[in-house]
Amino acid sequence: MGDKVATLVVGFFVTVFVARYLGPDDFGLYSYAISVAAIFSVAGHMGLSGLVVREIVKKPDDRGETLGTTLGLKFIGMGAGYGVLLVYAALYEGISSQEFIMLAIAGAALLFSPFQVFDSWFQAFVQAKYVTYASLIALAVSSGLKIAFVFMGAGVIYFVSANLAQAVIVFLAFVFFYKVTSPLRLSEWSFSWVRAKELFSQGWLVFLGSIFAVVYLKVDQVMLKWFEGSSSVGIYAVAAQLSEAWYFVPAAIVTSFFPKLIKLRAQSRQDFDKRFQQLLDLLFVLALAMALVMTLASEYIILLFFGEHYLESAGVLVIHVWAALFIFMRAAFSKWILIENFLVFSLLTQGAGALVNVVLNYYLIPEFGVTGAAYATLISYAFASFFSLAIYRQTRPVFFMMTKSFFFAFRYLKPRAI
Repeated sequence: MGDKVATLVVGFFVTVFVARYLGPDDFGLYSYAISVAAIFSVAGHMGLSGLVVREIVKKPDDRGETLGTTLGLKFIGMGAGYGVLLVYAALYEGISSQEFIMLAIAGAALLFSPFQVFDSWFQAFVQAKYVTYASLIALAVSSGLKIAFVFMGAGVIYFVSANLAQAVIVFLAFVFFYKVTSPLRLSEWSFSWVRAKELFSQGWLVFLGSIFAVVYLKVDQVMLKWFEGSSSVGIYAVAAQLSEAWYFVPAAIVTSFFPKLIKLRAQSRQDFDKRFQQLLDLLFVLALAMALVMTLASEYIILLFFGEHYLESAGVLVIHVWAALFIFMRAAFSKWILIENFLVFSLLTQGAGALVNVVLNYYLIPEFGVTGAAYATLISYAFASFFSLAIYRQTRPVFFMMTKSFFFAFRYLKPRAI
C-alpha cells in the first residue's frame, strides 16, 4: 500500500510537471510510446507470476530450477515482444523518425522485465518490503531525472529514457537485495525445457487473459495516435491518468477481504453470498462517489494541475471516469472466479472487452476523436465487467448481484417495519 500510494502521489505530480512542460503534442508522443511498450510487454508475462510464488513455496528442492526456467521463459517472451515492437515501429513510423527512436527506447525496458522473477521470490517468503524498496528507489531516480530534464529544457526522448532508467534501477536493486538476503545463489538457477512446458501448461489461460487486459487498457491511446495524431493522445492521456489513478483502491480492498471470503465459501454459501453482495455494494458506492466528484470538478482539476492547453481533457474525464463503476466491481469478480475455480471466465470476459474496445475505437475515434475513445473505453469496460456476465450461466449470479448494487440506495434506505 505504501508503494502504491507513493507511486500514485509522486507519479501524479511528476506527470503534471512533465505534461505542462511538454504540451499536448509531445506529451502525447511520450504516452503513445509508453502505451505501445506496455502492449508488447505482455509477451513476457507468460501467466507465471502467481504460479511461480506457489511453486517456490510448494517445491523447495526445485527452487533454482523454477526461478531459472521462469527467467528463461520471460526472456524468450520479452525478446520476441521487443523484436515485434521494433518491426511495428519500423513499418509504421519509419526507422529515421523520432517515434521509432522513442519506441525503441521505451521497448528496451522490456528486456529488464524478466527480472521481476525476483519479485516472486520475495513474495514467496513474505519479504515484499524489498520489492517496495526497489520500486521506490527507481521511482525517485526516474522522477528526479524527469524534473531535471524539464529544467534543462530537454526533448521528449529524454523523458522516455527516464522510464528505461527506472527499469534498469529496479533490476539492479532486485539483484542486490536478492544477493544480500537469499540463501539460494544465482549460480544455482537452471533452465529446464521439461519444467518450462509444465509451467506454461498451467499458466497459459492467465497469459491470454493478461494479453486481453493490456489490450483494452492501452489500445485506445495507440489507435488515437493512428487516427488523430499525438496531440489527441496527450489530451486523452491526461484524462485517463486522473481516472485510472484510483484503480488501486478496489484492488487493495478486495485483497484484504479475500481470505475471509475463502473461509466463508467453505463454511456457508448463504453467508458468502451476503458478504460478497456487501463487498460489491461498498465498491460501487466508492466508485460512484469518486466519479461524481471528478465529474463535477473535472474542469477545475484540469485547469489547476495541467493548464489551459489540456482543457479538452475535462470533457474526456467526465466520460472516462464512469468506467470506475465497473472496474471497481470487477476487482471483486476477479476474486470470485478464483474462489469458484472459474478462471476461464476471466479469459472470456477480458477477451470480449478487448474486442469491443478495438471495434468501437475503430468506428468512434474517426467520428468523435478523443470523446469517441472515452466512450469506447466506458462501453467496453461495462461489457467486459458487467453485461458479459449475464451471458454465462455460471457467472449470472454475480451479474444479478452487481445489478442489485446499482440500486443500493433503495435497498439500504427503505423504511423498516417496526
